[in-house]
Amino acid sequence: MTLRFYDTASAEVRDFVPLVPGKASLYYCGATVQGMPHVGHIRSAIAFDQLTRWLEYRNLRVTVVRNFTDIDDKILAKSAESFGPDFEDGPDAVREEEWWALAYRYEQEFLKAYDTLGVSRPTYEPRATGHIPEMHALIQSLIERGHAYPALDDSGDVYFDVRSWDKYGSLTRQNIEDMQGAPDADPRGKKDPRDFALWKGYKEGEPATASWASPWGAGRPGWHLECSAMVTKYLGAEFDIHGGGLDLRFPHHENEMAQSQAAGHGFARFWMHNGMVTYEGDKMSKSIGNTISPSEMLELASPRVVRYYLGQAHYRSVLDYRPTSLQEAAAAVERIEGFMSRAIQALSTGSNYTFATYGKVPEEFERAMDDDLNVPQALAVVHETVRSGNTALTEGRLEDAQQALHSLHDMLRVLGLNSVASGAVADTREAAALQVLVEAQLAARSQARANKDWAASDAIRDTLKAAGVAVEDGPDGATWSLQRD
Repeated sequence: MTLRFYDTASAEVRDFVPLVPGKASLYYCGATVQGMPHVGHIRSAIAFDQLTRWLEYRNLRVTVVRNFTDIDDKILAKSAESFGPDFEDGPDAVREEEWWALAYRYEQEFLKAYDTLGVSRPTYEPRATGHIPEMHALIQSLIERGHAYPALDDSGDVYFDVRSWDKYGSLTRQNIEDMQGAPDADPRGKKDPRDFALWKGYKEGEPATASWASPWGAGRPGWHLECSAMVTKYLGAEFDIHGGGLDLRFPHHENEMAQSQAAGHGFARFWMHNGMVTYEGDKMSKSIGNTISPSEMLELASPRVVRYYLGQAHYRSVLDYRPTSLQEAAAAVERIEGFMSRAIQALSTGSNYTFATYGKVPEEFERAMDDDLNVPQALAVVHETVRSGNTALTEGRLEDAQQALHSLHDMLRVLGLNSVASGAVADTREAAALQVLVEAQLAARSQARANKDWAASDAIRDTLKAAGVAVEDGPDGATWSLQRD
């Protein structure tokens, strides 16, 4: 089946044909590092990590760029208010954190979260502050083409002239007359309130370190310009896929597309956007207290469970968090881990078990992933493989169990679930010992049930439960897994 993805710009699912045969190029918007990662950031990263892994499985050499916005109004504002203890001078001393130090500190927090949840490092991860010359060149090109102009109030700002580009609004299918003014600068220097800032002139009171010399005066780049300059440097004037969260479609991606195409660039051939995360149906908001952060999730569940939860929905759909969400994800992960542990023990008699490089995942899994990255359907194949694998083990069909184990491993690799830590025991000698002991208890329980000794059967089940082992009876016999706290 041909790879097909939903393109926001055309509002349809289209065949994906790479710009360069055998290669794929992907840019997705990273974080503005003004604070700790929130769950929407991580969901987006996991979605595009799944996309990258699937493109690689389909034998494409993928170049991935994910940026850090490390200069921005929000970062400067956060820095201005960021007072904290200076422990070298004593607990009562305070200091103000420089904007670049604050940005770097939070950048490291994002990297830690990405790594913990198995998000592969991109090919390139540029910072906006490292690409000022490229931004100047793009602004100059837009001015020369008649699509940008220095501010009319001599503030040093430079604006994109939205009315000069007749395709403005096409990504989000909006009429320019219905749009509100761009809130990124004082409108008095604009020809039209909707014009957005490409360059922001230095203002009294701002840190001198947050200003660069330019042909239009000292200042710093506008947010939208940063991404256009960085993606062009690393992926060229035209590339395959531009991704990001649904909330970035407007104004960020609309402005990116307009300024890049107005500069003569083909820019993105596909626009892919992941859906938002809600809390019991409502938008997450700190003001009403219905938020949960990635770090809070990781206090409640293992990284594998958190990744499973954040990556289980179709990337374009809303992912709704409920207090029981991680428990449900944990149960699903435990079924997977339970079969793998059981199969490894049966196939290796306790020694280390190794997997080959990518094999061929089941055809149903391929069809699901080829069809606009349909992860929910792909996970259905994962769980069917677990079910059939457990049946094969129960019936002593070790060759079939081994095939299920290898298929499962390859599917988990595509989904990034084998690259994160698990809360369950791994294939070690401890796991082998536990397997033998539990299986002996289950065999005794099975004999008790055959003898209709229900009291003995229940006693064994209760003993296992007290030890943290959950027993689940099914048509193919009893299976077990370790309970979560």
